[in-house]
Amino acid sequence: MYLYHYYDKTVGPFRNLSDVSVEQAKSVLESIKTAKPNSQCAQRHDKYIEYRRNCERILRTEFSKKGGKILRSAPHYMVVEHSPWLSSWYENCAFIKIAVEEFDTDTLSFTYGDSMPTFSDRINDGKEYRKKLYTYDEILKVIEKYGLPQDWNDDGKYGPERYIEVHVWSDDTVNAYINSEASSAYKSGLYGGIP
Repeated sequence: MYLYHYYDKTVGPFRNLSDVSVEQAKSVLESIKTAKPNSQCAQRHDKYIEYRRNCERILRTEFSKKGGKILRSAPHYMVVEHSPWLSSWYENCAFIKIAVEEFDTDTLSFTYGDSMPTFSDRINDGKEYRKKLYTYDEILKVIEKYGLPQDWNDDGKYGPERYIEVHVWSDDTVNAYINSEASSAYKSGLYGGIP
């Protein structure tokens, strides 16, 4: 199994709005809306930062209940295998592909679909993976049962699940991939590659 991280190559990988203050995050989001109006990130609503942070609190709480190793306050975001839809999110899209074996799987949690709709009170379709967070061993069973969402729902026709989201609760493996390829944009202080 490979985990993918999509990002704007002019900005760099693993840039997360939750790593800065709420005020800074809102400012960065406004800058993205102005500078890259055609990107998926520019389409986010005004309360996105608050919703994202609330969702991350839920993820952290649920992962803690399962005994997960949480070494970051907010996770890095990846997805299981290639997602055609996510590859269209950025004007200058790039991706990093990492074998799951490179991670301590005790630092990985998963949602079958994006975590925000997964835990949204607005979606009540009765699917068993709603409002659930999975460990690595658990998600393997869910994949065996349902397959990868991008294989049967890449266009979103059958619901909000278009990929399996991975929450990486450690910097260990990720730091090895933040390298010179993205150095100039990464050091610029701009943030992109945000889930």
